[in-house]
Amino acid sequence: MGAEKSQGTSHSRTHTVPPSKRRFGPGENGEGVYLEGEEWKKGQEQIKTFFMNVLASDKISLDRSIPDSRPRECLSLSYPRDLPTASVVIVFTNEFFSSLLRTVHSVVNRTPIHLLKEIILVDDNSDREELGEPLVEHLKRFGSLVKLIRSTERLGLIRAKLRGAKEAIGVGIFWWSLHYNEGPMPKSEIERRKNPQTDYIRSPTMAGGLFAANREYFFEVGGYDEEMDIWGGENLEISFRVWMCGGSIELIPCSHVGHIYRPGHPYNMTGRNGNKDVHGTNSKRLADVWMDDYSRLFYVHRMGLKDLDVGDLTERKQLRKRLRCRSFKWYLDNVIPQKFVPDENVYAYGRVRSERSLCLDTLQRLENKGTVILGVFACQEGGSASQMFSLSKQHELRRETTCVEVGDLIRPDVYNAVLQDCREDSTVEFKHIEGGVLQHKKRGLCLDVDGVESGGDHRILSL
Repeated sequence: MGAEKSQGTSHSRTHTVPPSKRRFGPGENGEGVYLEGEEWKKGQEQIKTFFMNVLASDKISLDRSIPDSRPRECLSLSYPRDLPTASVVIVFTNEFFSSLLRTVHSVVNRTPIHLLKEIILVDDNSDREELGEPLVEHLKRFGSLVKLIRSTERLGLIRAKLRGAKEAIGVGIFWWSLHYNEGPMPKSEIERRKNPQTDYIRSPTMAGGLFAANREYFFEVGGYDEEMDIWGGENLEISFRVWMCGGSIELIPCSHVGHIYRPGHPYNMTGRNGNKDVHGTNSKRLADVWMDDYSRLFYVHRMGLKDLDVGDLTERKQLRKRLRCRSFKWYLDNVIPQKFVPDENVYAYGRVRSERSLCLDTLQRLENKGTVILGVFACQEGGSASQMFSLSKQHELRRETTCVEVGDLIRPDVYNAVLQDCREDSTVEFKHIEGGVLQHKKRGLCLDVDGVESGGDHRILSL
């Protein structure tokens, strides 16, 4: 059962946990912590070393008050009192004392106690002294509610979460990792949702660190791939698998969870046998099991992985067969139909090559950071992901989510070629004319490399 509008007081229903009382102190009410002088310098050094301001964290109360950041409409909802109990699994390795304990306190403080079966802390082979006996002593205040599991070897995020799930006894499991990309909502999903503030959102994928599932269903549908190492790829693997095997993934607007997002990892991310590319090898496992022929597009980006041995896939392929899962094409057509597939329903897909063997290239510039100036680079034999473009049936010269457009004027009749987010209402069209020229139809401008060297910015010139 889901939430519904509150219709007066009812003993059989409960509202969400009331908001925190307003308090005063560092970080209270969700405010930032501001350091000065030597403390500021120390905090900056900690950010460089640990990717986190530990000094600021230590100043904040473990029972920090925070504002309710959910839509106001969420406050009018109530829920059945007899919902299933949940186990909250928190995985950590060498986490800092204050941030770890504040997470535990927040779960206890802001979860209806009759629904919280347990909190399971999985220590993934930490060696910080404060995470030894001091942690054990602090957790005693929670009695049997909080369980601490120690691993004597580095499991990595994936297997540590699985270890916690196997220990859980609640009907539901919620994972919280201490260590999101957002896109536009499809038109079909906008039309389906009657209340845009509170109705759930069906999502084709999810982030791996924060999600809840029925424990029995989680293991029935295959849990995690235990041959995946440390982290990376597991969130897409479980997303594809759940949808293709009859389930669904939903985002709940009235459920908010905090996450410490760090720009780097302060701990060792090397996998078994010295593998430093665990994200790549994990992703190859999911591509070979779940993506069918569409794995070809994965290997455009990771050609070096194509012939790499990533272990036995028999068990995962048998799981897919046993669950009678659908094809990856079904997933694309039904779960994420708005997704542009670079080599389907296009006039051409590949490199945009000049007579000088220079190819249009993103030069590894981030495409999700607004307007990106395109460049050229020596054409890479065998292909390079940064040089792959499509000429779509709508005459867009594009990549997966970005389209080529005319940028700033450099000098008379000479413009930068740029990438911008593709738009449904875009009027930008390119045509491939005789002689191999790509011309911007509306403005009569052509792609050209005259005067540009490998590694330089591309130009669009007038005829």
